Amino acid sequence: MRKLIIQGTGMVAVFLFTWFALSEVNWMSIFKVEKLTKATEEKLGKTIWDWFNHSEKEIKDSEIFNTVDSLLTRVCASNDIYRDQVELHIVSNAEVNAFALPGNHLVLYSGLINSAENESELSGVIAHELAHIEMEHVMKKLVKEVGLSVLISMSTGNSGGEIVKEAAKLLSSTAYDRKLEKEADLRAVDYLINAGIEPIHFANFLSRLSETQPDIETHLEWISTHPESQRRADYINSYREGKPLEEVPVLANGTWMRLKEYLNNLDDNF
Repeated sequence: MRKLIIQGTGMVAVFLFTWFALSEVNWMSIFKVEKLTKATEEKLGKTIWDWFNHSEKEIKDSEIFNTVDSLLTRVCASNDIYRDQVELHIVSNAEVNAFALPGNHLVLYSGLINSAENESELSGVIAHELAHIEMEHVMKKLVKEVGLSVLISMSTGNSGGEIVKEAAKLLSSTAYDRKLEKEADLRAVDYLINAGIEPIHFANFLSRLSETQPDIETHLEWISTHPESQRRADYINSYREGKPLEEVPVLANGTWMRLKEYLNNLDDNF
């Protein structure tokens, strides 16, 4: 019996050591994932979005979609980002949340849109998530947290529903590491300036939500997964200083308020 215990302990130790060693390997570099997985990334994105699409209510209303899409289009067009490569999804959900999925899916919750005081704040969130997409942070995060072999299995349809569910939760409710978040924030500032949108509004959005009262903080998913929001607002403002900007309105007068009204009416009918 003692011999079996010793052997079992040894096997566990070997397994843990091997797992740790493999987790430290830079698979992105070895397999050149960032250059070879576009088709895999698209399959992953479809698989994960399909899970959301079955569990969430996507808003199809043309007035709402076209208004938000005009903000996305402005940021893309001003920064040489091919708009048609981005899949925009607006979801009816009270959480203040937005996130990117593999395959260039950008997901915005209605709760986040309602929490923005103007189109410039929402444009800041869009620019931030676009930066994650353009800088390939989504795949880097998945490879690091989930593992290359699991992702390949998911893309071929050989993984279970629980794995897809966990990957979906990882991307929608877990922060990127501090380095990647700062990269996305600063790239977003550049995107906004190029689009003629004042980045200070994005910083204000972060500051305001970070001060939200505790009784509704459970709805602030985007803030809870992006910690130290005031620190981020500070370096966004600092990075923005001295950069010339010619502001160009994106939405016609009254369009923003009509967007909020449409959203509220839809929420009442869902």
